[in-house]
Amino acid sequence: MSFFDDLRNLDRNNIGGWSKSVKFFFCAIIVALILFLGWYFKISVQQEDLKTAQDKELALKKEFSDKQGKVVNLEAYRKQLADMEEMLQTMLRQLPSRTEMPDLLNNITQAALSAGIETQLFQPGSEVMKDFYAEKPIQLKMLGTYHQFGTFISNVASLPRVVILTMHDVSLKPADQKASPGGTLLLEGIVKTYRYLDDDEQAAVAKAKNPTKPAAGAPPPKKKAGGE
Repeated sequence: MSFFDDLRNLDRNNIGGWSKSVKFFFCAIIVALILFLGWYFKISVQQEDLKTAQDKELALKKEFSDKQGKVVNLEAYRKQLADMEEMLQTMLRQLPSRTEMPDLLNNITQAALSAGIETQLFQPGSEVMKDFYAEKPIQLKMLGTYHQFGTFISNVASLPRVVILTMHDVSLKPADQKASPGGTLLLEGIVKTYRYLDDDEQAAVAKAKNPTKPAAGAPPPKKKAGGE
């Protein structure tokens, strides 16, 4: 009788009477099933953990390599940062100071006047303090031609101090809607000019942002006696 005949004629109630080949076949199936379940529930999870650990290892190696490169170039970075800070301070010193601000505003109005522009409104507002500079908004309303405004910008650029004018909500349109091209234009809106803060002003701004932080060189607060 062949192996397949034995399988067809199996007696489930008499397992002991099965042939050796059938018994070996089902034992092999059971062993394979146990191995598969063991791999699925145990080894596959460990393989995923291993892959995760390998990916983490690669990420850590890359992070270490990046940090090592930064450490090697740390002195160069520090020198570059110092050079940039020095350049920034040099550029800031080219801006007008607090005492020069009134003259600057007067120079701007004179630049407009010498360009032939009619200034209907020139109203400086309150300064807004930043970390190392202050911005001063100016509400403008000026009448002039396109070339006159070009001359005005050129005059401002030729002032002895660096004057930065940034425009905010500024419009430039014909003063008269019926005017021919090249006629009088109306410049209206708000521009901002800037000045640098001296050391005392910068310290005051820093203190205002961090009121609880003691100033440099200030003595520590005195502790009260136990009974007081």
